[in-house]
Amino acid sequence: MLPLVIIFVLGVGNFAMHKAVLESGHPLLGQMPWFVHMLSGRLTLATEFMVLLAAMMLAANGWPLLVWAYVAYSGLNAVAAWLILTDQV
Repeated sequence: MLPLVIIFVLGVGNFAMHKAVLESGHPLLGQMPWFVHMLSGRLTLATEFMVLLAAMMLAANGWPLLVWAYVAYSGLNAVAAWLILTDQV
């Protein structure tokens, strides 16, 4: 149960970071492929949801150590969001 809670909380944070980056208007977003812009980033948010759903389903079905992989994924997302939002890239 605890791995699911941890993954869910990290997933909420990932969605918040993702949305902040999409709304930042950073020039890097202009270099994304056409299909990213097609639905105003909703396709990438749907992909984020699918990653969260897969992680939660795997953790619920006997892969409790998957939480560490999702922690690493969330950490990479946090670093990337920080770099983009603070104009480091």
